[in-house]
Amino acid sequence: MKLMNDLVALRPTIFCSVPRLYNRIYAGAVKSSGPLKERLFNAAYNSKRQAIMNGIHLRLDICVFPFCPLLEGKNPSPLWDKLVFNKIKAKLGGRVRFFSSGASPLSPDILDFLKICFGGRVLEGYGMTESSCVISMMDEGDNLSGHVGSPNPACEIKLVDVPEMNYTSDDEPHPRGEICVRGPIIFQGYYKDEVHTKEVLDEDGWLHTGDIGLWLPGGRLKIIDRKKNIFKLAQGEYISPEKIENVYAKCRFISQCFIYGDSLNSSLVAIVSVDQDVLKTWAATEGIKYKDLEQLCNDRTARAAVLSDMDAIGREAQAMLLD
Repeated sequence: MKLMNDLVALRPTIFCSVPRLYNRIYAGAVKSSGPLKERLFNAAYNSKRQAIMNGIHLRLDICVFPFCPLLEGKNPSPLWDKLVFNKIKAKLGGRVRFFSSGASPLSPDILDFLKICFGGRVLEGYGMTESSCVISMMDEGDNLSGHVGSPNPACEIKLVDVPEMNYTSDDEPHPRGEICVRGPIIFQGYYKDEVHTKEVLDEDGWLHTGDIGLWLPGGRLKIIDRKKNIFKLAQGEYISPEKIENVYAKCRFISQCFIYGDSLNSSLVAIVSVDQDVLKTWAATEGIKYKDLEQLCNDRTARAAVLSDMDAIGREAQAMLLD
């Protein structure tokens, strides 16, 4: 609960974390603080985002864009840092120049947010304990979000067909399948557990990760699904709860979300833990009185606000999926 205060005091330069914390930083930085400030933030954000898309790289020492006569008119104004982004950088101590993320998928929106607002390098990687950590990592200078980079030179990767989930190497425009890894970084097996070892390691030394990936142009690997982390509802619909959890985790009111379902029922259940700071700040702006957090969570207006925000995030994710 005191982590953000510690970061301000310690002022790290390198920050390695997991998506859950980055989601908290994102929610705390972009929460609405009036229409004027929101318009100012959007103008600054879009200016830097366009610069990154145009291939302008960030200086890691002072976290602003360099001036270049050849790119005149395309550089975002350094005034944006002074007016907007320096205040956001201060939330992590003001000196972070490198971010890395792992353990679970990081939303492309969050990755772009970190890159634009903090002005440093942001790398997402993919790996397992069984592979001595890193299987792939985003390459230097790669501005494309939504993937986990190219293979670690110490291993090779192949995608194996998963016909029951309709993932095959013949898929167009991108081959898809279960990610399998082989090389000197792969473990020899689980200690005194031959059964589980044979489940993940085949005779040719390939580690079957259970993750579903696809190849993007440039040899980039993208994680799109989980082979075993799915179940079927009563109506025959296949559900990947982790995907849904990652969507709702972007809701500003939510700190954690757990999705549950089984084959005997036709709908899912979501158990949601609220972000106390965000909910209390919202309640103060709405003039809602309460004696403790439990009473606030049971307030009809508060519950409706959380549900409404979840619905909006869900519809947005569905629209992106259909596109």
